[in-house]
Amino acid sequence: MSHHHEHSHTHSTNKKVLKVSLVIIALYMLVEVVGGLWTNSLALLSDAGHMFSDALALGLSLLAFHLSERPSSSKRTFGFKRFEILAAAINGLALVLIAVLIVYEAIGRFAHPPEIATWGMLIISVIGLVVNMVVALYMLRGGETHDNVNMHGAYLHVLGDLLGSVGAISAAILMMMFGWRWADPLASVLVALLIAKSGWGILRTTIQILMEGTPVEADTHHLQATILAVPGVLAVHDLHVWTITSGLNALSSHVVVNGELSVREAEQVVAEIERVLQDNNIHHSTIQTESPQSGHRHDLFCQLHQHKQQNHESQHHH
Repeated sequence: MSHHHEHSHTHSTNKKVLKVSLVIIALYMLVEVVGGLWTNSLALLSDAGHMFSDALALGLSLLAFHLSERPSSSKRTFGFKRFEILAAAINGLALVLIAVLIVYEAIGRFAHPPEIATWGMLIISVIGLVVNMVVALYMLRGGETHDNVNMHGAYLHVLGDLLGSVGAISAAILMMMFGWRWADPLASVLVALLIAKSGWGILRTTIQILMEGTPVEADTHHLQATILAVPGVLAVHDLHVWTITSGLNALSSHVVVNGELSVREAEQVVAEIERVLQDNNIHHSTIQTESPQSGHRHDLFCQLHQHKQQNHESQHHH
């Protein structure tokens, strides 16, 4: 219970941090769009593109937190907790697309570099740097940027933005000192690479979760050994470990116990397994007990063939 309460507390602080950051970033993004069009700087516009992806990330994270607080129902037994992962995936995809657009525009500019109002560009990008530093520090102070995939993603965006502003500042200075007009499209390509990198990273993590992959912090063989070490457990098979949403890992498994145990004794073994799994970062476990004579195949990982699944069903229901 305390764990859950603590979870909802960090949830609300995360939400507040996201809301404040979202407002600051959205406002500044507008400044950069106007500034980019006025000074004719692609580096500023690409920074604004990055800011937009930030705002999108923060907005989706907020929506995800909001939805994940909805209660579970008969239609969705895990509630909307998975939406967070879906939101992160959409966000990752959006980032990759923005990056492609910026590179496309930059290629044209390398060929015909336009005139750029460098002073305006310098001033706006310096303000951008300050805004991003403030937001990044605020997120580090206020939110759990390390443990939550959503908060972590949003924080990485802001850091990327910070580098984007540095790129725009450097480009403005190079153009003022040496008249190198190609510095502007170059800076924007660097920002685009940053955007693509964070987008791809987010996509990789979310695809692993959506594919019901084993969580990064869980090692199936270690978990099997942990369950086997519980007194009364003779064998472990059909082990599945997956992530429901960040910070919520689930496990299901069949364990073989002595067939002579009473139901209550078997329950005590299961309760002990669940307690041990809690210590191993598994927050939701479903354990099925069987006697050695149950006739189930004892593979550690269930081989899900269509016809075998039907056998499974018929064995469970008699």
